[in-house]
Amino acid sequence: MSNVNPGMDAEVFEQFQEQLRRYVRERLIPAENDVIANDGIPDDLLAEMREMGLFGLTMPEEYGGAGMNVTQYIETIYTLSYAMPAYRSITSINLGMVCSAIKNSGTPEQKAEWLPRLAAGEIASFGLTEPGSGSDSAGLQTTAVRSGNGYVLNGTKRYITNAPFAKIALIMARTSKENLPKNGHVSAFLVPLDTAGVTRGKSDKKMGQPGSHIGDIILEDVFVPGDALLGGEEGKGFATAMQSLDNGRLSVGAASTAYARRALDTAVKYATERKAFGEPIANFQLIQAMLSDSYAEIYAAECMMRDAIKKADEGRKVLLEAAAFKMFASEMCGRVADRCVQIHGGAGYLAEYEAERFFRDSRIYRIYEGTTQIMQLVIAKQMLRDFSAGMHG
Repeated sequence: MSNVNPGMDAEVFEQFQEQLRRYVRERLIPAENDVIANDGIPDDLLAEMREMGLFGLTMPEEYGGAGMNVTQYIETIYTLSYAMPAYRSITSINLGMVCSAIKNSGTPEQKAEWLPRLAAGEIASFGLTEPGSGSDSAGLQTTAVRSGNGYVLNGTKRYITNAPFAKIALIMARTSKENLPKNGHVSAFLVPLDTAGVTRGKSDKKMGQPGSHIGDIILEDVFVPGDALLGGEEGKGFATAMQSLDNGRLSVGAASTAYARRALDTAVKYATERKAFGEPIANFQLIQAMLSDSYAEIYAAECMMRDAIKKADEGRKVLLEAAAFKMFASEMCGRVADRCVQIHGGAGYLAEYEAERFFRDSRIYRIYEGTTQIMQLVIAKQMLRDFSAGMHG
């Protein structure tokens, strides 16, 4: 198709992937215990990740990025996510959500100011979720009221990835008291987090995913100039957020699939080393059943991923595919992590082995970027819309 995004040169991309695969296995995985102990990625590793361009994969080349298309970006996330989730978490908000929102909807001035900074590794947050609303935009409480040549923002954002140390947040706020059709009451604002009136809650303690941080962003009479309004137009914020969420869902699906592969590889290794009744437990058919079910499910998720990203790069809408892939892959990752614990037996419950960490880490994939239940609603509503459209013409 003529509107296929060519992205990075194919040969250069393959070399980058090979370099990243080595980096994941030789640097990122060996550093995992350190990340867990300190609940953070060491500065030297972060500097290496910036140097490799991992914060600028999707930024256009003229802004200092690699100019990857969706396929290349998601394949890169898949490669990176074989390692613990903190590494994807710190880069992916820049790449998949804030960058795509600015690229798709920003003014030329906003692109020129923010994309080079994001590509260089300034860390971003995406501020949609609130204490009383997540996927429900009608419940959004944060307000942006016109004041002189700008806006005054008030509200609280909750569970915001990277909030404790991000430099900028894309904040969704209400520019109309009434709920308008197509969520026209929601606008998006680029807010540097050192702006007067912004405070951040402390990093929340979580079930898993050590080294990645979430927290509140509290906005109290925060004045931002008019040019902070994304795209310079009110009422486009929710559409921008939803466009970005397709990328976010593809990224979470890819991360789930890669982490399931890591859990399965660990389970295979353990099953061949652990002996019971005088032989490796890998010889037992019920263990083999768990391994083979896991392989088949991972393969199915990989096929879904590659179909969805190919369609995205052809310029097709992938709302359905992104939601279905995220839903299937995140649920599948939970099943594979659970089997990994089961194959380890008693050892699977001990912190000494990786299986229990995989189990805790993978649980969030079924929740963020829209829960499984929200994915079901998104898929069903779109199916019914498509059916109605077909019925009436």
